[in-house]
Amino acid sequence: MTDSKTVEAVQKALEESKKLERKFKQSVDVVINLKNIDMNDAKNRIEDEVMLPHGRGTEAKLAIFASGDLALKSKNHVDLLIKPEEIEELAKDKKKFKKIADEYDFFIAEAPLMPTIGKTLGIILGPRGKMPKPVPPTIDITGIAKNLRKTVKVRSKTTKTIHATVGREEMNSEQIADNIDAILKRVEGKLERGKLNIGSVYVKTSMGPPMRIL
Repeated sequence: MTDSKTVEAVQKALEESKKLERKFKQSVDVVINLKNIDMNDAKNRIEDEVMLPHGRGTEAKLAIFASGDLALKSKNHVDLLIKPEEIEELAKDKKKFKKIADEYDFFIAEAPLMPTIGKTLGIILGPRGKMPKPVPPTIDITGIAKNLRKTVKVRSKTTKTIHATVGREEMNSEQIADNIDAILKRVEGKLERGKLNIGSVYVKTSMGPPMRIL
């Protein structure tokens, strides 16, 4: 069961966001501050993905590198299809591909295309933590796409602060609190000393003030 403190903090964050009267729906983020940990040591850095129990509030955007049958079958399940012949073109137009890399949350690739993608586009996708997930050319992509739509990236890089989207302000506070709980459990599981490596946790809407959970 989700901690009541988390639910209360989310409720406060949502109440504060209503006062702002923004013309757009704000995202809700969790901010996790780590402590007593050396982020210069690569083994302490977190690079993970968490499927949120109640989704992100807005679905993640998906792109796939595929040809033939997989390209045909994927059309209704992804937002962007990149064919093999387009890879070289995008490698030459790095400005265009950087925009694509920033716009789409997750990339999938037909496994045989991975060496080419790594060699030509890896320089852009790698630092963003968006290297494609390789899949066999014969796979039914429905399940993978459905799960990725509800997934968020959880990355610490070299800093002691982790930011992750946990929903949108139109979701109810219990759903958002459940999503926060899923991320916290995953982060704790990755840390050498678990909860003892977490200094503080806040929840906030994109334009609102942070509310402390821990």
